[in-house]
Amino acid sequence: MREVTADEAWLRKYPERTVLAVSIDGAGRPNIITLGWNMPTSHNPSMAVISIGVTRYSHRLIHEGGEFVLVFPSIEIEEEVLYCGSHSGREVDKFKETGLTPLPSKYVTPPLIKEGVVNLECKVVGELRTGDHTIFAGEILTAYISKEHKKALFNMGRDEQGRRKFRGF
Repeated sequence: MREVTADEAWLRKYPERTVLAVSIDGAGRPNIITLGWNMPTSHNPSMAVISIGVTRYSHRLIHEGGEFVLVFPSIEIEEEVLYCGSHSGREVDKFKETGLTPLPSKYVTPPLIKEGVVNLECKVVGELRTGDHTIFAGEILTAYISKEHKKALFNMGRDEQGRRKFRGF
């Protein structure tokens, strides 16, 4: 073993599931953020957690709104996922700019994303501040899967030029 920085060690975590979290502002405008830090956390009740930097626009929306839709994107929307992770919803309408299709949710206000492999409607039931991020625990109120068989998008890390690499599984 050789000792390295924590940042260097974390580069060995790939592949990781990439997700989108949809939130909504007070005026009813939805926003999408791309996240890598997510996981299931309970079977009964069904729950998932996401971790978002405290400076992010989506952090404020989810903290204030108390709900989000967790989406597992398909490999077919790789460019849209990259866009949502590199632009702020403070300045742009990500649904409009990406062409992703919002669908009405059943129990929460933020919309589903039609192009997703999985959509999970979540109500925030807990928050844990962890340094420069907050972990949001969401109870899954209902879940949807795509009618078509789509490969889920996974982040494979960065290439030699520093660009994200993705693969579908």
